[in-house]
Amino acid sequence: MLKKALIIGAGIGGLATALRLNHAGWEVTVLESSSVPGGKINEFRKEGFRFDTGPSLFTLPHLAEELFTLYGEDPKKHIPSSRLSNITRYFYPDGTQINAWQDPEKMSREVEQQTGEPGRHVLKYLKDARTLYALTAHTFIFQPFTFSHLVSRGALRTALNLHKLHAFKTMHQVNERYFSHPAVIQLFDRYATYNGSSPYKAPGTLSVIAHLEHNEGAYFPKQGMYQIVQSLYDFSKQKGVSYSFNDPVEEILVHDGRAEGVRSRSGIRKASVVVSNADVFHTWDRLVQHKRIPSRLTNQERSSSALIFYWGIKGVHPSLDLHNILFSGDYRSEFDHLFHKKELYSDPTVYLFISSKAVPGDAPEGAENWYVMINVPSGRVDRWDAGMVSRARKHILRKAERMLGISLSSSILFEEVLHPGLLEARTGTREGALYGNSSNS
Repeated sequence: MLKKALIIGAGIGGLATALRLNHAGWEVTVLESSSVPGGKINEFRKEGFRFDTGPSLFTLPHLAEELFTLYGEDPKKHIPSSRLSNITRYFYPDGTQINAWQDPEKMSREVEQQTGEPGRHVLKYLKDARTLYALTAHTFIFQPFTFSHLVSRGALRTALNLHKLHAFKTMHQVNERYFSHPAVIQLFDRYATYNGSSPYKAPGTLSVIAHLEHNEGAYFPKQGMYQIVQSLYDFSKQKGVSYSFNDPVEEILVHDGRAEGVRSRSGIRKASVVVSNADVFHTWDRLVQHKRIPSRLTNQERSSSALIFYWGIKGVHPSLDLHNILFSGDYRSEFDHLFHKKELYSDPTVYLFISSKAVPGDAPEGAENWYVMINVPSGRVDRWDAGMVSRARKHILRKAERMLGISLSSSILFEEVLHPGLLEARTGTREGALYGNSSNS
């Protein structure tokens, strides 16, 4: 008789876990409160446009591909993707532009040509980021963070190279040590936002993220980011994983300290193993009855949230790439508003993702699909009314029109909005914190 496993949430972690347990011989059922799989990695279509609604860059693709190779399948058949030549195009208020080429040599030449920062500084930074990844990945990424792993041989090697981890400096301090030009420092400071943190508070160890993009490579699926979810979902169903959609879990049933099943909208299900892929606060606060949330979670600062506009845009803009950043003129002040004042900032850094640059079918001919995001404070999700969204929209439009030299307002054919309140309601993300807890410690 097969052992039964229940998974709460059909996000990317839930899908991956379902396949691994299925391959190990378990009978797996995934319960999802939404009507579709994906969680934060999702999509929607409107008036001939398609939008990826969540993450927009694919790094370490082998971690998804190995879910197919477990079964002897060729992953390229399921998730065909291409390595990006230019990862991001950066725009600065003074008119400077930098293309973040994936190739380190080309990136170093670009930085030197655009800013005067010696290219060798970029190469040194990326070389050290590679070393940092080699020292930390095994202990902190690919293993459970437990005492036994902290005293393993790999952890010992990490400890002996503690001076290379930048653990006692902030990311900004580390970047200032490598670079002198403010534009280059700001570019590499931005990597703190990849998990909703501040470069002025997060440890310099996070400079390892640059390694993933420039040394390992950044990728994009041929049909957009949601193709990852759709492929894993379809494949898992073929292998016998069961799904129950529109079926929110209301309680994890615990007996003598062990989870033994769940109570959901559809009833009570029993299992030997219960895996929660839901937000950790939602799991503790809503699903595990009569248990206090561990203080190690509540004492950590929450990550930033996001305000996202999905715009169907009339016209094509050759000056823009797949991924674009319109930088703030005062980065420190922006993060002060995000994490201290907990207020909207009038000159936010704007992230602009246009998947139709890589997937032409994502927008009608002569048009583009713009995913426009700014970082905003988490917490107080109830304050996101129409007035607050409208105020942020004005900041974005004013900035984009000034920095790109275009008339944007009249080009917007339609608009959809995702603010922190909706993010919490749709994904169970507490306080709209997009990445859970931040790394600001």
